[in-house]
Amino acid sequence: MNPLPSTGLPAAVLFDFDGTLIDSAPDILTGINRLLDEENLPPLDLAQVHQFIGDGAPMLVTRTFAAVGRPLDPDSVPAMTDRYMAIYEALPADPSCVFPGVVPTLAALSERIPLGLVTNKPERATHAVLAAIGLAPYFKAVVGGDTLPTRKPHPGPLLHAMAQLGTAPAQTVMVGDGANDVTAGRAAGTRVVCVTFGYPRMPVDMLGADRLVDHFHDLPAALLDL
Repeated sequence: MNPLPSTGLPAAVLFDFDGTLIDSAPDILTGINRLLDEENLPPLDLAQVHQFIGDGAPMLVTRTFAAVGRPLDPDSVPAMTDRYMAIYEALPADPSCVFPGVVPTLAALSERIPLGLVTNKPERATHAVLAAIGLAPYFKAVVGGDTLPTRKPHPGPLLHAMAQLGTAPAQTVMVGDGANDVTAGRAAGTRVVCVTFGYPRMPVDMLGADRLVDHFHDLPAALLDL
């Protein structure tokens, strides 16, 4: 990609993880279906899992069991989520899950401005996946779905990441793929860019982002255009 200019970029960029930087749905599907198999329940398909990603592991597990006809009692969700996370974290992370264009784009941006990761995936799993796929060095702040008492669409995780990076909301951009990212960004006072290749549960052009990008290589131009 072309070298980035020294001016015109935001002061910092925050990124969502699943569906924005990586295609994690196949591994999530594998983990969920192994959990369902342990419970003698039928498997899900990839299209179903796409619709369940984005609101954190407890909601993923809750939606999964509802979809197969055995809704969980709220008191059993934490233990079942812990079991799912143990299965998921034992899966080997494959660097090929990184979307095309992500690595060179993050590398170029991180040379100019600080980057943060704000995800609803649990923090321990997030750090493990980042390290395994080689993306960890690009981020100066990582906020997971269990880092704080709140998660996206609440603005708290974004504000926490910006505090770590030392940047103000008006000079920061949130990059994601779904409604949680847009809602959290708006509430935190950032501008928002959405990728069109993620896991939104509604048409991406209806999310209300400031810019849409069809390929990660297009992100720097979108940031400069804001």
